[in-house]
This record gives sequence, C-alpha cells and structure tokens, in this order.
Amino acid sequence: MTRPVSLPRKLHTAWTRLAEPTLVRRSVISVMVAFVLVWVVLLGYNYVNYKQAITYDPGLQKYGDAVLDSLAHLTDRSQASAALASTDHWTNIRRRQIGLLPGTLLHELKDAATGQPVFASPGLQPLTPPPATPEAVGVITEARLGGTVYRIYTGHNARWALRVIEPKRTDSNFLQYNGRALVPYLLLASPFVLLPVWLSVRNGLRPLQQLARRIAQRNTDDLKPVGFNARHRELKPLEQSLDHLFAQLRQKVERERAFVQDAAHEIRTPLAVITAQAHVMARSQSEDERTQAQAHLEQAIARTSHLAQQLLDLAALDEAQRPAPRDLDVAQWLRAALAQAAPQAMARQIELSLDAPDSLPARLDLPAFESIAHNLIDNAVRYAESGGSVSLTLREEAGELHLAVQDDGPGIPAAERSRVFERFYRGLGHAANGSGLGLAIVRQAVLRMGGQVQLGDGLNGRGVGFFVGIPLPRAA
Repeated sequence: MTRPVSLPRKLHTAWTRLAEPTLVRRSVISVMVAFVLVWVVLLGYNYVNYKQAITYDPGLQKYGDAVLDSLAHLTDRSQASAALASTDHWTNIRRRQIGLLPGTLLHELKDAATGQPVFASPGLQPLTPPPATPEAVGVITEARLGGTVYRIYTGHNARWALRVIEPKRTDSNFLQYNGRALVPYLLLASPFVLLPVWLSVRNGLRPLQQLARRIAQRNTDDLKPVGFNARHRELKPLEQSLDHLFAQLRQKVERERAFVQDAAHEIRTPLAVITAQAHVMARSQSEDERTQAQAHLEQAIARTSHLAQQLLDLAALDEAQRPAPRDLDVAQWLRAALAQAAPQAMARQIELSLDAPDSLPARLDLPAFESIAHNLIDNAVRYAESGGSVSLTLREEAGELHLAVQDDGPGIPAAERSRVFERFYRGLGHAANGSGLGLAIVRQAVLRMGGQVQLGDGLNGRGVGFFVGIPLPRAA
C-alpha cells in the first residue's frame, strides 16, 4: 500500500520544478523584455514628437484665432460674454473627457477700445496674468502663475481683445499618460506573440531532447558514436563534439587497458625471477648458488621497484591536478642532478658534460621537469657505450627553456624512432635492461608543461639526441 504524498512535499516539488531554469522560459522572458523595450521606444518616440509639437505646433494659436474670429460679428458685450462662456464650458468638458491635457483652459475677453473686462473664466480669479503687451500679439508666451507654468495666447480684432491661458503640460504628466495608454496595446499583442514564440521554441528544442534521451539510454560502457544523424545546422556541431569526445574516451580506455596489460606483463617477469631465486635460496645446499640467487633476487627487486616508481610517476603526470609552479635556478638544479648520475656514469667510464649559464632562474612545474631531466639522463647513461660521452645543453631563448641531452652511443634506428615514446616499448639490439617507460614519462611531462620533445643527432655523428622546448615565464 503506497502512502499519499503530503501537500507541503507536493508544493515543494512543484516549486522546484517551476524554479528550474528552462530554455523555453528564457526565450519567453526575452520576448517580454523585448516588449518592454518596444514600450520604452514608443514612449520615447511619442515624447520627441510631443516636444516638437510644443515647440512648432500652432495649435493654441489656431484655437485662439478661431475663437476670436467667431466673436468678430458680435457687438453686444453680453452676447460676446455668453458666447465665450459657452465655449469655455464646452471646451473644458471635452478636455476632461479626453483626459489628454492637464488642468483647465482659461479665457479672458476685454473690450478692445476701452479695455474693460467682458468675460473671465472662473479659474482665472486666483491668478494674476501679466498685462498684455503689443509684442505678445500673435506669439505664444509663457508665464508662471501660482506655481504653474502657463502658455498664453494674445490676439485682438477691431472689437475684442482675447487671451487664452492654458496650463503647460509637464514632461512627467505626458510620460505617465502615454505610458498608461500604450500598455493595453502591448497586452493585447502579447498573447499573439508569446504563444507562437513558446510553441516555436518548444518545437525547436524537440530534436535536442531526442538527442538527450538517446544519450541517456546508452550503457555506461558504450562509447560508440552517437549515431543521431542531426539534420539541423545548430545540432551538428553538438553531435560532432560528442562523437569526438567519445572517440577520445575510447582511445583513453584502450590506452589504459593496454597500459594495465603491459604493466602486468612487465611486473610478472621480475616477480617470476624473485619467486625462482627465493626458491633456490631456500632449497639449495650450495653457498655459491645461494649467493648467486641472492644477487639475482636483489636485481629483480630493484627492477620491480624501479618499474613501480616509473608507473607512479606516469600516473602522477596523467592526473589533471597540477602542482603550483615554483621558482628555482634551473642551471644549479641540473648540476645537482648530474652529480647524482655521476657514480653510475663513472662505473661505466662515461664522461658527463654540461653547457649551461652560471644561473638561469625560472618558474616551472618542478615535478614534471624532474621527470624529464632524470629520465633523459638515466636513458643516456644506460644506453651509452662504455667509455663514451653524454652531453647536456641548457639555455633560454625567446621565452622558452631548451634542454638537449645527447650521447655517442649506438643510437636509434630510423624505423624505431616513431615508437620510442610509446609506453613499454624497448628498442632491439640493446644489452641494457629497461622498462620502456622512461621516454613515455618524458613525453607526458613535456606535454603537461605545454612543450615539445624531438629526436635529433647525437654527438660526433653518432648516438641520439633528445631536444626539449618548454614555454617558460621568467621567475618573479
């Protein structure tokens, strides 16, 4: 029997789903933002037109001239007063009904000959308009009356002198009115825009959802190409990137599988030697046999230890996390590294030489550089012929650290040079034992430092040289 889900949990689940970002919601919100921008642009357009109308439109001038012309045939003061009162009343009723302009339109009529007042709007009594001057006739003037700016029309004919006083519309009043007036139009248009956008985005995302479902249904070890066959231009780069990623993962898995197999094979040989020699030491009655078995046992243990250390070094270089670069004197450090290799070289009568400046400070990945230098030196000393030479060159040029390790040994045949950096690969015709990991470690370390390693000529036309270039900032 299933237990019912509580209401708070349902609400929490619904809220989590609603709060989760979606591309559809993002697109709809973008359209809504576009609506707001359209509203702002239209409001700005209307505002610019309004400012031009205020400056150039003779609307008040035409209105005043029309009223004055309608009074021209009246000669009786009472008739003129009644006619203007009706005009004043009707005009302000329409003004309030339209709601476009603020305040009340005021009229003042005087006898042109005597200057006696004939009519004044009721709202004009608290105000004190400036006196009419001949310069104001035919020109719209402005005056501040009672804290409000008014536009004033002044005109006259043979019988009457008329002034029409209108409150000047403020910018804030214009923006408020027109902002409210535009909203209904945008609201009316929004469903006809948002719904098609929502449907088109949802329909456009369907191929992406199909691709996501196909990937989700794959097994965890399935690294074959997606095989979606995207028809849309926008999805093709995604499918190609996924196929490229799966190809890289397949190669990595294959390399790791081969690496494990090769490592197991390499470790099996010294372990077999260790087992056999331990059996000899335990069972043999001959002191010479036990001594010889002990020597072979120690040699196999050393080989196994060396192989294990190289495997650890290679695994550390494969890790994505890298140590912070360190400041050091590379020339002095390399001299110390050569001093460590000197006993092995002296045992085989190999001459070691270093061509480097007295000091070369730099900032670099020290563990990676240690792997490069130690393995190249060890490789050169191991494979050089007895009585031969190993030469190291260190310099900095054009913002790069260059390290060359050359010997005059048997060298590497041209047919094998392309494989020397492979893991566990050992060239033929060498008496020296090795794990085949040294040069693989060098290549991995160089790649981690963003550099490159190349094979070249050895010393005096013999042997082989390894040339490493590493981009390197100067030490602080």
